[in-house]
Amino acid sequence: MAVQTNPFHRIFDKIGHTPLIPLKKVGSRGMKLYAKLEWANPFGSVKDRPAWWMIQEGERQGILKKGESIIIEPTSGNTGVALAGMCQALGYKAEMVVPKRVSSETKGIMKAMGVKMLETDDDLCPRVGPGTDQAIALAEAIVKGNPKKYCMPNQYKNEANFQAHYETTGPELWEETEGKITHFITGIGTGGTITGVSSYLKEKNPAIKVTAVQPQKDHHLQGLRNIEESQMPDVLKRRVEVIDDWRTISDEDAFNTLAEAGRMENLFLGPSSGATLRAALDLSDNVKDGVGIVIFGDSGHKYWSVYNQFNVFTKDEFDKLKVGARYNAEPLFLENKIPPNK
Repeated sequence: MAVQTNPFHRIFDKIGHTPLIPLKKVGSRGMKLYAKLEWANPFGSVKDRPAWWMIQEGERQGILKKGESIIIEPTSGNTGVALAGMCQALGYKAEMVVPKRVSSETKGIMKAMGVKMLETDDDLCPRVGPGTDQAIALAEAIVKGNPKKYCMPNQYKNEANFQAHYETTGPELWEETEGKITHFITGIGTGGTITGVSSYLKEKNPAIKVTAVQPQKDHHLQGLRNIEESQMPDVLKRRVEVIDDWRTISDEDAFNTLAEAGRMENLFLGPSSGATLRAALDLSDNVKDGVGIVIFGDSGHKYWSVYNQFNVFTKDEFDKLKVGARYNAEPLFLENKIPPNK
């Protein structure tokens, strides 16, 4: 009898140690800019790290049990994709609660991996903010109604989210720059990346400056959160003091910048990466020297519908980057030919 091979064999060993590359063209300003390419994680984003840590912690605590628990999670996209793939690999059932404006490709990917999808409108619960706040409220209500059936990792509160970056991303950046990093720039979503990385780096060198990037209000930058219109996640509240500088980036500036990165650097960025790069470029204009690291949370693979809507790329430009961009690691949902947007 032929042995059946698990297509996700050793997947979890591939999380982390993502490439750090110089930005030689768009980043040729004051300080030297480097990008951490988190799309090289198995499921294509920075969220692979906390998703895996939250699953491990849930199993360790005994609140997540194979054959019994259904994982339910509110998500703006990438955590849902990561958890969907991991649940498929580990044998858990999964349900994801997402804001309606999440890209159709992202929702299609999760559905193709067997996830039950629940969508929320911004007027679902007027007492909370728009977007993911609505998804959080609905997911919490479902868990409260059947706590024995559902397990909610809750990336917005779970300390494992912080710990994943404190234990992995932060040390990687310190080692990769040989301790020369002077500035760290990343987006605000749950707060796990910025607090985990920054806490580690500032323990090594308190002089390192940290820039938090948030989108405009009523934005279309999947994965980011404007904390003026949405509640500040607990993960961020616990260590918000690590942030030295806040930058708000418009949809237009983020999309223009990621298009520029496509033309000049041949890099295929997701919307949140366009925002973080814009903030890094603005910052570098005012810094004469130093080493700045910007997090690229995911690639553009899941965003044709968004880029088409906002005229970021033509279909030809999008397709060329999709197959020919530099460092274009394909996430497992593409390698296994799970079709998006179905």
